[in-house]
Amino acid sequence: MTTDPIADLLTRIRNAIARGHKTTTVPHSKMKESILKILKGQGFIMGYKIIEVEGEIQKNLEIDLKYVNRKPMINELIRISKPGVRRYVSYKSIPRVKRGLGIAIVTTSRGVMTGKDARKQKIGGELICTIA
Repeated sequence: MTTDPIADLLTRIRNAIARGHKTTTVPHSKMKESILKILKGQGFIMGYKIIEVEGEIQKNLEIDLKYVNRKPMINELIRISKPGVRRYVSYKSIPRVKRGLGIAIVTTSRGVMTGKDARKQKIGGELICTIA
């Protein structure tokens, strides 16, 4: 059992990219699925699918990683808000990652969204991670 499932998701993606794997598998949760939906929408991963294994209660997410000319689309994954130290930001202080080349993922009262969308809607929230 992990104490920080989102950090586990980011670490598994980071490790799979470091080894050059095409896919990786993580345990399913709604929060992880919403983060992966954002990553797919922004073009950082090819896609993901929910896998139900017979005889097991827990579903899994299989993530298809994206490479361009054998280089991964994701260069940097940083967990910002952690279980021990939560980091909340107003819409004005949501960081711009790599001068707009990366994204910040924020969980708001209206769901999980990119930092750019949160700034447009003028809502702040918990800064989950940054991806470049």
